[in-house]
Amino acid sequence: MGDHKLPLILEPQQLETLLGAPGLLVVDLSKSSTYLQYHIPGAVHLEYGDMVASRHPVAGLLPEPELLVQLFSRLGIGPETHVVAYDDEGGGRAGRLLWTLEVLGHRHFSLLDGGLIAWANERHPLVSGQERPEPAEFRPELDPFPIADAEYILEHLQQPDLALVDARSADEYNGRRRFAARGGHIPGAVHWDWLRAMDQRRNLRLRSFDELRQELSELGVRPEQTVVTYCQTHHRSSLVYVVLKALGYPGAKGYPGSWSDWGNRSDTPVSEG
Repeated sequence: MGDHKLPLILEPQQLETLLGAPGLLVVDLSKSSTYLQYHIPGAVHLEYGDMVASRHPVAGLLPEPELLVQLFSRLGIGPETHVVAYDDEGGGRAGRLLWTLEVLGHRHFSLLDGGLIAWANERHPLVSGQERPEPAEFRPELDPFPIADAEYILEHLQQPDLALVDARSADEYNGRRRFAARGGHIPGAVHWDWLRAMDQRRNLRLRSFDELRQELSELGVRPEQTVVTYCQTHHRSSLVYVVLKALGYPGAKGYPGSWSDWGNRSDTPVSEG
């Protein structure tokens, strides 16, 4: 694992041959009841709520870096550890872990394509019970680049080099369903539901990169832009963030807090319909 040449999107077949390799850590972000019942051999469990913070009514914020450092050290992520993340819902929670690692300057990571769904349905080995993590020393080098907050978006709104991708449902985007004081979307944001990233016929793997690239291009989202993705709490949009990275969008950013922040402020413009 020393050369970290693993792709960002890792296939179950590839991972099975790597299980137990030194320097590889598989992190499971499925529901804890699912994890205890069955998980990938050697995978340690991470409770999603442990790596996000809330300040009511805003959810999905970044916790203080020192809390994340303690959490990642406890999980066994050292400076050279290659993390492979997966969940049981198509990659939102796993994507949020990878985005968080990147914010803390750790770049050796992969998303397991299709996660637990693909792994289990395609009959790769599973075990039950609890794995005990081997603690390591996580050493952060904070990198604010992957973060776009409301101030950043307000400052760059309407500029042609900024694209906004709203990963929520159409009803949330249009303001018909509201989970904040105000409904709607950030002005200029295009709608691309995170479920569009998944291939339902291939156990929730990502769809073909060519198709995904074309869809984003048709929405006017270009690789040379800064592309900010958001949802309600930067959970669903974390998968879209990883997809953008995999497709070669170097300016991808995620908005922690997302609509729970934007829609509950009084200084942010909102579009409906």
